[in-house]
Amino acid sequence: MATIDEQILRTTKEIVVKFIESGRISPSSFHQSFKDIYHTVEKTTKSSMKVTGQSDKKNSGLPLEPARP
Repeated sequence: MATIDEQILRTTKEIVVKFIESGRISPSSFHQSFKDIYHTVEKTTKSSMKVTGQSDKKNSGLPLEPARP
């Protein structure tokens, strides 16, 4: 599984592509828009992880507790 930072970057790229396709972002505003969207996704993701008690190392895609029979 990808690290949290890789997931944030991938999510940001998907959002930006959708905005470009819909005409909401122009090539002239791409740089600032990408930075703004990236920071928003990063802030939201990392603050959510703090609330749930997860860290980058714990987010390996595996359950935090072993499954019980």
